[in-house]
Amino acid sequence: MKGKIAIVPGTPNEGNREYLPEAIKDSDMVVNENGNNSQVYPSRLAEYTGVVTDGLQDTWYEYVPATYDGTRKVPLVISMHGGLMTGWGQAIYSSWTLVADREGLIVVFPNAHERRIWMLEVEKKTFELLGKPSPGGFYLHKPPERPEENHDLNLVLALIEKMKQKYNIDESRIFMQGMSMGEIMTNQFARYYGLLAGHAGSAGITWPEVIFNEHGDVINRAGPLPVWQSRVEHESIPLHEEETAEFVKKNRAYWKRINGIRELPEIKIVGEDNFAFYKGEHGDLVFRDVKNRDHGQTFDDAELVWDYLFSGIRRGENGEIVNSEPLCPRKGDAYAIALAAGSAKAYVNNRLVTMNGPVMKHQKLKYHGLNGGSIIRGEYFLVPVSFLAAVFDATNASEDEGLSAVMELKDGRTLQFARGSIGCVVDDRVHAMYCEAVYKDGELYVPIEWICKRLFNNHASTCEDVLYITDHDAELSLNMAHLIRDEILA
Repeated sequence: MKGKIAIVPGTPNEGNREYLPEAIKDSDMVVNENGNNSQVYPSRLAEYTGVVTDGLQDTWYEYVPATYDGTRKVPLVISMHGGLMTGWGQAIYSSWTLVADREGLIVVFPNAHERRIWMLEVEKKTFELLGKPSPGGFYLHKPPERPEENHDLNLVLALIEKMKQKYNIDESRIFMQGMSMGEIMTNQFARYYGLLAGHAGSAGITWPEVIFNEHGDVINRAGPLPVWQSRVEHESIPLHEEETAEFVKKNRAYWKRINGIRELPEIKIVGEDNFAFYKGEHGDLVFRDVKNRDHGQTFDDAELVWDYLFSGIRRGENGEIVNSEPLCPRKGDAYAIALAAGSAKAYVNNRLVTMNGPVMKHQKLKYHGLNGGSIIRGEYFLVPVSFLAAVFDATNASEDEGLSAVMELKDGRTLQFARGSIGCVVDDRVHAMYCEAVYKDGELYVPIEWICKRLFNNHASTCEDVLYITDHDAELSLNMAHLIRDEILA
């Protein structure tokens, strides 16, 4: 039986500057910043302390929704906190308890055994620098030689068994998710133990040396697994700030290879949420990037993970991944155009096409009265008129030996362009475009942003010399721009 979601009003602590204010526990305090947003401490969140493995005492938190009565099998989610946080901190900084209320699933939030830091495999350079106390008191564990010696991995295994004994858990639908260091821990568990039906994480990028060997081969013991990776635009990896984009790409490449992903993804951008849906032979991958977001997890990340991925996957009797339709279909935008400056390829409605010439990035300049200097007043993407005609299923007639062109749209409107003119004649009326038309290599180029926004009421967003046009609000983010440029339009 499904329940309902209700967000409880809280008392804001607007002066908060702490990573995890301890006063939140068992209170109605809520805190917000551009990386993590909390909810009121859930009244049904139960704290447990005891020995479940290795003879060591641990603490974990269980959330059981009011609708649970033990008469039917329910999914289990293990959610892992970020470094220097706690299980209850992960519960309030995510929406897993709310999803559990509606879907009837059970969620467990473990504490890292020691110093609120998960025991991770880590590259040598990072451990040498963070393996001793830093000015902020942060340092890493020395990882054990074998995963079987890792107490935090053993704790997760033991908690899964304990939940199966305590509750009526659907063993085919056990999932794991984590934030920051919790994602790295989740990824580590997923690479060693083939117990999960899917795993997800936000803002926790694993060091490439841990997942690839010196020959570039993947390091994996558990096999394929559906994966969700949430990234944030304002992210940097300590000690590897300049390599953050490359680390993001390699983490994605790792699971693409494991899951047998060979096709291009479908792209969907809604507001600040940028999705790339990959379909693999052995398991799918969802890549999400969030515009204008700092390190952490969005409050709706758990909701999105459940709706787009976890709700539609389970393990079959032979351990294979079985897919069914999730609550939200993993489909790209039905209408969208993605372009990159300098590339002759375009991604139109999730299909790759080739233009007659590469996209030009053209500057609109201010000259006069500047003593010979200039000021850039705008930069715009120019594409061949022939490409526009193909996209909009319009007729295209060249005139004046290709220096002007006339397009007739399906709705009957006619457009006329000419080299060097900022004017576009639309149905015998003059309009000024963002910049002038340019003739190059036998093709007349015009500003696609102006055409799509003015004549079709589209939305256009640019980032890192990549342009995304669609028919709804969409803000292209940094990591998605990299993905489109490097993987699709390269």
